[in-house]
Amino acid sequence: MKHEGSRCGSAALTAAFAVLPAALFVASLGLGPYALGPMEVAHIVVGKALGMPLPYDALAVNVVWQVRLPRVMAAMLVGAGLAVAGAVFQGVFRNPLASPYTLGVSNGAGFGAALAIVLSLGGASIQAFAIAFGLAAVGLTFLFAARSRQSTVALVLSGMLVGSLFASLVALLKFTADPTEKLPQIVYWIMGSLSGTGFDELLRIAPLYAVCMAVLVACRWRVNVLSVGDHEARSFGVDVRRDRGVLVAAASALAALAVSVSGIIGWVGIVVPHLARMLVGPDFRRLVPAAVSLGASYLMVIDDACRSFVAAEVPIGVVTGIVGVPLFLYFIFKGRVSW
Repeated sequence: MKHEGSRCGSAALTAAFAVLPAALFVASLGLGPYALGPMEVAHIVVGKALGMPLPYDALAVNVVWQVRLPRVMAAMLVGAGLAVAGAVFQGVFRNPLASPYTLGVSNGAGFGAALAIVLSLGGASIQAFAIAFGLAAVGLTFLFAARSRQSTVALVLSGMLVGSLFASLVALLKFTADPTEKLPQIVYWIMGSLSGTGFDELLRIAPLYAVCMAVLVACRWRVNVLSVGDHEARSFGVDVRRDRGVLVAAASALAALAVSVSGIIGWVGIVVPHLARMLVGPDFRRLVPAAVSLGASYLMVIDDACRSFVAAEVPIGVVTGIVGVPLFLYFIFKGRVSW
């Protein structure tokens, strides 16, 4: 009876993880100064995708299709990407504080974006520079940690040092940037925002994002093996260096792609994996899909609050910090911070 009840509970939780982001997606498309109902939103999206005539005014169609749809899709992709990357980092490094910032990914991407802004490059170049320098930061981290015997500890410490280096370089660019035009743009990008996100930004990252996410989902069982320790993993016949390299590279690329769209958004990669772990346990075969669902849902809710409940839009990176810190303190108080 207990086994049957456990199966029913697991099925219900799986269904909830599938329904929650879908429901929030539709609801988010209707939120805003120009409010629309769920049926109107669904009709506009389906009709526009199929090229059908729509019984709505042009303003409603443009608000949903051109403004809200790419923004909500970006919130889903960024939230899911950061959450999955954080969960993988925590398991691979066996560190409950690991996140996409651990290897310097976010600060490297921030420097790349700031450099492109200072050089007066366009939106596509800003995104490309963010991805390139985010991955370069990972490369430097692996290079610094390559000769260490304690590879896990060395990777974490090297990542912190590389992140600090790129943060200092960003500060240098801010000091030298034009204070009337370039500096505000750099500061706003670093604070994180999904405002103005369009389909072009999403299409640029879509292929590599799909590949990285597929790799992490397909190889999530390997995180279970790596999380027990290098010696134990080798006893199971696992190539620790290869598997860790593949997982960290995919997670780092996923985080860099997310940051290239949204700017630097903190705490998602720390808080959401712990929340998912509280609900489904530490088994990464269930934890990674849960992180995808909760990460997408979490960032959609935060973005809805940023653009709907205040007159002037608040940068999403600011709100994730305000919400994330109390949540993480609650997890610590409840003794739920683990990997």
